[in-house]
Amino acid sequence: MEAGEEPLLLAELKPGRPHQFDWKSSCETWSVAFSPDGSWFAWSQGHCIVKLIPWPLEEQFIPKGFEAKSRSSKNETKGRGSPKEKTLDCGQIVWGLAFSPWPSPPSRKLWARHHPQVPDVSCLVLATGLNDGQIKIWEVQTGLLLLNLSGHQDVVRDLSFTPSGSLILVSASRDKTLRIWDLNKHGKQIQVLSGHLQWVYCCSISPDCSMLCSAAGEKSVFLWSMRSYTLIRKLEGHQSSVVSCDFSPDSALLVTASYDTNVIMWDPYTGERLRSLHHTQVDPAMDDSDVHISSLRSVCFSPEGLYLATVADDRLLRIWALELKTPIAFAPMTNGLCCTFFPHGGVIATGTRDGHVQFWTAPRVLSSLKHLCRKALRSFLTTYQVLALPIPKNMKEFLTYRTF
Repeated sequence: MEAGEEPLLLAELKPGRPHQFDWKSSCETWSVAFSPDGSWFAWSQGHCIVKLIPWPLEEQFIPKGFEAKSRSSKNETKGRGSPKEKTLDCGQIVWGLAFSPWPSPPSRKLWARHHPQVPDVSCLVLATGLNDGQIKIWEVQTGLLLLNLSGHQDVVRDLSFTPSGSLILVSASRDKTLRIWDLNKHGKQIQVLSGHLQWVYCCSISPDCSMLCSAAGEKSVFLWSMRSYTLIRKLEGHQSSVVSCDFSPDSALLVTASYDTNVIMWDPYTGERLRSLHHTQVDPAMDDSDVHISSLRSVCFSPEGLYLATVADDRLLRIWALELKTPIAFAPMTNGLCCTFFPHGGVIATGTRDGHVQFWTAPRVLSSLKHLCRKALRSFLTTYQVLALPIPKNMKEFLTYRTF
């Protein structure tokens, strides 16, 4: 889609009805994820099942008339034949999903040494967070279970790998803790982060691997150092439970979404609140006496860092441009729970309470040279370092996202 167009539904995946289950419970798609290279899609389809689906989707899933632009030749698997869809039976309701980045060569050798049945190839893994507090680690290419991580005492609600490829995994749980695991050391638990008073819903690691944000159904979010595993600060500004958070691709911005119907954009380095995006009611026919009608469920940044997507209980997927205070596009979706962008742009995946996944067109834009320069600089400069540069004030304001 071009900027300003409404998102179009590209495809929808629906689970087949398993007879052995009561269809009314545990069918939710709490989590969806694309692998960082864009070659796999993971769908927690409810009833303890995760589907690993090669991307781009096969033709049978895509409505006639859509030649999905995401079907680029560079996504095709080279040399090893076409990857096959896999079904992972996790044995418990699956709440969180996270793909690893492609591991560095030493990691590959280590995996191969400890798992001789696994071929010595670059090993992409998927972590699944389960209802009983377990975390299962699967090898994507083969569907083999590699590790079972135990430690949490309640539901593992969210998972996040460090983007650097170091195979450090962070888990967020209803037991009110976050735990740090090192998959290069057989999944050894290296730290427990305590301090939240409520269930931890969401965890997000900054792309520069310096910070971790956690949201725990409280009005404040916690920002932790990924170097010392200590609390940096609490960000306070929401009026109700915060349930989702995400960093911009250059680590310069943090967004948090709350049941108070607001998304707040923060400078994670200074703790400054830069902007609020309010989810106003769009359909006047809906009963506005329900205070939770616009409760937010999920927020995420687009891969180039110019857009946000949000899913709320008012049956809408919204797309926001970073500079504007109102959404640029809406799509109708019922019972939405989660959303994520395809890593090469152009597609948003959403998951619902009914166990469905929907793929929507997302804005495709050519980033301005100004934004590309800002993104490149902010990937390694903190806000304080930018403010110390001997450059004009208006350039500092642009580089620190204060020109809204």
